[in-house]
Amino acid sequence: MARNAQKAPASMVSTLQIDAEIRDFAAREIAAHFGNIKTMDPPPDRVFNAQTVGDFSWGSFARALAAQADIGGQRTIAGKDTARAIAEMGLHESRQGGKSFAQLYSTLALRHYGTDLSKNAVWLSMNESERKEWHSLLDPTRFYDAKKRAVINLPENYLGVAARVSAMSFQMGVLKDRAFLDSVVEKAAEQFTNGAIYADDSPPTGRYDRYSNEYARFCWDAADIAGRNDIKEKLKPSLKQQMKLWWDLVSPAGYGYNWGRSQGLVSYLDTLEIVAFLGANPEFRPAPITELAALYNQAWIWLKADYNSQSHMFRVFDYGRGNYSYINPSREWQQTGTGLGKIILANDTFAKSLAAEKITSFPVVPTLPNVARFEFFAKGEKQEGVWLFRRGNMRFALPITVGTKPAISDYLPVPYGLSGFAPPVEEVYPALVPFITLADGKVYAASDGADEIIPGGGGSSLQTVNGKWARIGSKSGERFPIALTSSVSWSVEGNRLIRREVVEAQEDVSIKKWRVAIPSTASSVRPDEKKFVLAGREGKLIVSVNAPFAQSEIQAAGDGVLSKGVLGAIPIHLVLTSGERQLRKGEKLVWEISLEIVE
Repeated sequence: MARNAQKAPASMVSTLQIDAEIRDFAAREIAAHFGNIKTMDPPPDRVFNAQTVGDFSWGSFARALAAQADIGGQRTIAGKDTARAIAEMGLHESRQGGKSFAQLYSTLALRHYGTDLSKNAVWLSMNESERKEWHSLLDPTRFYDAKKRAVINLPENYLGVAARVSAMSFQMGVLKDRAFLDSVVEKAAEQFTNGAIYADDSPPTGRYDRYSNEYARFCWDAADIAGRNDIKEKLKPSLKQQMKLWWDLVSPAGYGYNWGRSQGLVSYLDTLEIVAFLGANPEFRPAPITELAALYNQAWIWLKADYNSQSHMFRVFDYGRGNYSYINPSREWQQTGTGLGKIILANDTFAKSLAAEKITSFPVVPTLPNVARFEFFAKGEKQEGVWLFRRGNMRFALPITVGTKPAISDYLPVPYGLSGFAPPVEEVYPALVPFITLADGKVYAASDGADEIIPGGGGSSLQTVNGKWARIGSKSGERFPIALTSSVSWSVEGNRLIRREVVEAQEDVSIKKWRVAIPSTASSVRPDEKKFVLAGREGKLIVSVNAPFAQSEIQAAGDGVLSKGVLGAIPIHLVLTSGERQLRKGEKLVWEISLEIVE
């Protein structure tokens, strides 16, 4: 693109200027990282003091480096040949048994130098022995069982990874078995081609999160490369509806899916990738391209601020930031490498779409519509879905789905994205959902799906009923009848979100303990009769509780696991507890809480 565009008005963003800014950022940071790698024999265990030994690390950076060399038009970066370096990074991944995303990113890196391997600089830099090692890296059967047609000990969305690796390997002439390619691509898309709009990431338990959207896009990409237009046709209803869901839950700052096991940095990167996909595939757009571009701009603003120019890393492990256990310090460099690669590819794709449609400028911030609706994921014996609400300062997504563990904090039926409220990352914790301990010592929560979901008219209320409960310590997706029925009513009244729960005994029951917590991003709290005024970086939240049987306590999380949120610290927790009590058949335990956004 040309670089001599006139400056856009303050309320508008110049497409040429943001493209140039992102390209300059990518060129500078890729050169810095590549320059810091002095040798690949052996590979350093740290780059810029960040560990390089975690899963996918070298494949991730190889993909980012290749993308920059290709799109930036300079095969030599930081005074070094990128092609041979990428060959060596792939050899390292192959030798250490790199799988799944390590293979996907390595395959993408190789393809950046051309699909004709007889002219591919990476391929030509290797001898026959090294090419055999790369052949192994390009083989999805490292993590895909061809006989069972299943990924090996991985979530379902990894079928999309297997399909993309297979399709690109076939495209480059490494994989020669067309029947195998078709089998993998068909299997990957099976949930969608069988009529599902949303993909269960852990069949048959019913785990629905951001991966459903990414999975569908991966299947589309693989089917496109494989020339399977029949599969693409069957993917269209899902992609259309999933993009509408994403548009209805994304925040004005560009933060997308706000529940589940991949949050924080990933959600902002998702926005760039989703907008790029929608730029290239206009039939799935839930909004005009200029509004999508404004959201893209907001996500880029956050990503730019999150990048530490001194350490040359995204701030994934800054104070108060929480991550799932598989995102540990050994993968700090990997997270940055993956992020850089996604930014480079998304920007190149989206810049081309804007140019093709002659969009020279777009708004700084998007105009997001008000939303108040419920979207079902599954309607069976166990019902699942998400309540979406966005009106003024009242914004949240309340999913009813199954987590990686029973009652895990990232998959509870609670309002993720509500200002001031934030559950800790990957903790079994009663965040707004009480834990009930029965006489036998087993602990239960009314979570992980529902027996019945009743959306209210106009989308401003929701009811759920659970006669079967998740049991802490059991298997994901398991639910147990315990002679108690939980009926929860949610409603929005102005700037207040109200949760009322009635727990009714179906027979005589002995409860040893009842406990619930309200984790907050607030840094100060002021008790005021039955109210608690919580103030912090996200504004002021007033919590009102009506639970006469319970005692309240304000707890400081310190720097422990309960203090880690997806976007920052969760310093203060309001905890309600009740001791032993008997419920006779037909007797009810009733409590209510309201969360009011003041400013």
